[in-house]
Amino acid sequence: MTRKIRLALRAYGVGGPGQHSLWKDPRVPKNASTDIRWYIAQAQAAEHAKFDAFFIVDSQFINATYPAHYLNRLEPLTLLSAVAVHTTHIGLVGTLSSTYNSPFNLARRFASLDHISGGRAGWNVVTSFDTGTSRNYGLDEHLDYATRYGRAHEAVAVIRGLWDSYEDDAFPADVERGIFLDPAKLHALDHVGEHFKVAGPLNLSRSPQGQPVIFQAGVSEDGRNLAAHVAEGIYAPGGSLAETQAYYADIKRRTAAAGRNPEHVLIFLGANPVVAGTDEQARRLSRDVFEADNDFDRKLAFLGRGFGAYDFSQHDLDAPFPDVAALAEKGGRTRGTEIVRRARAEGLTLRQTVEVFTDYQPSPFVGAPDTVAATIGQWFDARAFDGLNLGFRTSEDLERFVADVVPLLQKRGLFRTGYEADTLRGNLGLPVPANRHTLERGLVSAEA
Repeated sequence: MTRKIRLALRAYGVGGPGQHSLWKDPRVPKNASTDIRWYIAQAQAAEHAKFDAFFIVDSQFINATYPAHYLNRLEPLTLLSAVAVHTTHIGLVGTLSSTYNSPFNLARRFASLDHISGGRAGWNVVTSFDTGTSRNYGLDEHLDYATRYGRAHEAVAVIRGLWDSYEDDAFPADVERGIFLDPAKLHALDHVGEHFKVAGPLNLSRSPQGQPVIFQAGVSEDGRNLAAHVAEGIYAPGGSLAETQAYYADIKRRTAAAGRNPEHVLIFLGANPVVAGTDEQARRLSRDVFEADNDFDRKLAFLGRGFGAYDFSQHDLDAPFPDVAALAEKGGRTRGTEIVRRARAEGLTLRQTVEVFTDYQPSPFVGAPDTVAATIGQWFDARAFDGLNLGFRTSEDLERFVADVVPLLQKRGLFRTGYEADTLRGNLGLPVPANRHTLERGLVSAEA
């Protein structure tokens, strides 16, 4: 089967990280982040272009320095449930934390979205690096790194077990015999582990795709291992072509080592295309947008996210970078640790550190439509990604990409011209997971 590019759209409303001034753009509704009609329109535009998925990010802690979208936005599964009834094919992927949600609650909510959408749900598993989240859940401190990832591993296992509570033929609904449920096809979980104790069963049957698709973003060593063991879709960091190729190869290697088929783990590279009439116009627009969104105070505040929303403004900007290594351990460990390491190694001041780590890094997918399509094709062929997780500033930018770039990808045979299936798994080319109890029953029968 010919390898095809997968496309996902992530919607940020009035502006997420690095888009602090987007809310001022007259083309952006000031209530976009809380207007379900705005999200429905975005999802429908992506579905019209045959995108694979519509992706909603989330976090549960804010302070006044956070981007406008973070300050006032809808809860992901409530949002996606509304979008589900206004779309028919596009996948619906929501971000929820395994650290601050119980497995039973997560299992039931995602299974509900899967039924509402006819088998199009996906869960982006996060462990929450915003340390302040703990205080919203009655904890004095954020759980340490190892504990968060241990909980995530176990939570996914428990949730998948709950999703298998009913076998596919558990409900004969035979009126003549008076049998609605075949009780032999209902299974309690009775899980007792290090972090969770869950009896089950779940009170919801499997959807047409069997189980929601598991997504994850693994950058650190623990994150990559979690992705290799449980993820079916991975949101990958950006970088140079060589860096993305190395990440891609590493995840595929780890997946194979975990005894899984690497072709059943799809890597989505985060991308923010900028398309204009000419390459020069696009490069100029990309730079202008960055300058409008990134004044120094905003960049200083954003740097603090990797350290538990730490307030760096209390320090002398021209003094050596402060000793905040301990904060990185419980926050965004990978990025925070790298910031501390480089600042120490190069003797950077706080001001210099901010500039180095928030410097303008243009997307590789900037240019005229032919240029952007050609670069996407080049990176795809070079095994830098299986798909792109696309972000656009405005609806007009999305519409331009759909009108000018997508047809070029289709002409090159790199992207679909029609959906292959009605479920997210079907369109991603992922197998439907067999119900473990049905599988076990079949093995027992075969042995007998």
